[in-house]
Amino acid sequence: MHIRLNFFKHSAIKKRSRVTLWRPIYFLKSLLLAFLFLTCHNGYASSEQKENLSRGQYLFNAAGCAGCHTDVKNKGPLLAGGRALDTPFGRYFGPNITPDKTYGIGRWGKKDFIRALRKGVSPEGSHYFPVFPYTSFTKMTDRDILDLRAYIFSLEPIAKPNIPHQINFPFMFRKLIYIWKFLFFDEGTFKLKSGETDEWNRGAYLTEAIVHCGECHTPRNLLGAADRSKTMAGTSEGPNGDSVPNITPDLKTGIGNWSQKEVVEVLKIGILPDGDFVGGAMTEVTDNTANLTDSDLHAIAKYLSSLPAIKNKVTVK
Repeated sequence: MHIRLNFFKHSAIKKRSRVTLWRPIYFLKSLLLAFLFLTCHNGYASSEQKENLSRGQYLFNAAGCAGCHTDVKNKGPLLAGGRALDTPFGRYFGPNITPDKTYGIGRWGKKDFIRALRKGVSPEGSHYFPVFPYTSFTKMTDRDILDLRAYIFSLEPIAKPNIPHQINFPFMFRKLIYIWKFLFFDEGTFKLKSGETDEWNRGAYLTEAIVHCGECHTPRNLLGAADRSKTMAGTSEGPNGDSVPNITPDLKTGIGNWSQKEVVEVLKIGILPDGDFVGGAMTEVTDNTANLTDSDLHAIAKYLSSLPAIKNKVTVK
């Protein structure tokens, strides 16, 4: 009995020793696994973040955000606002959309950013004037909106106050925008058109939502809403009172004689089919569209060529 008890006692001691020995090994293994998990997770998050910033920059260029929100004429900082835009309703100034928390949009959350582009409403609940093209941006997907936000928030914050708009009476009252929206604003993301190719739908999405061509190329009614019966048919009363050409496929007054390849060349390098180059505000547009992929440029060209041909001769000023 004494021998057996000693044997069991000796075995128990050996067992406890093995447990004691293995504890630090288990701990080290757990630590190593945790390290590997965090490293891989951070690597994945970093890769995902880079992808979002890359997509955001692509969308930023396509949408021409810098054009309206940078006072290039007076050598203003990127996106710090101050660029003037003259309209029949008064003079508007592009706001500061840098990540500055005092004068920019640095305090905007993701929902605030989506709401601004989708609904045309500020974080405080006031309606934006439709000179801000949320009438087009409303069609953007949530992912594209958030990737655009990610890129803008990666840029330098600039503490520059906004310039107050100089709007004619009675259009300065933002509450009137509620009525305007009820009459003219169609909120909602872009809907794919069944029966059309992926390329056509991609071109429609880029043209209508992101590049928002219709904001300048579609004439407006007396209340500043786009005249949908003349979509892309051009106007002699465009932004800053400039003429904007008809880009429907009309053979006489539009671009019906242009091939899709020629449309791509205009968007890519700004050269017209007759060998001349685009001028005015279109030079800024082509500076932006030059950053688009060839497939996206061809998609836009395909979509434009499919639009109804509208006869509308625009008087060049």
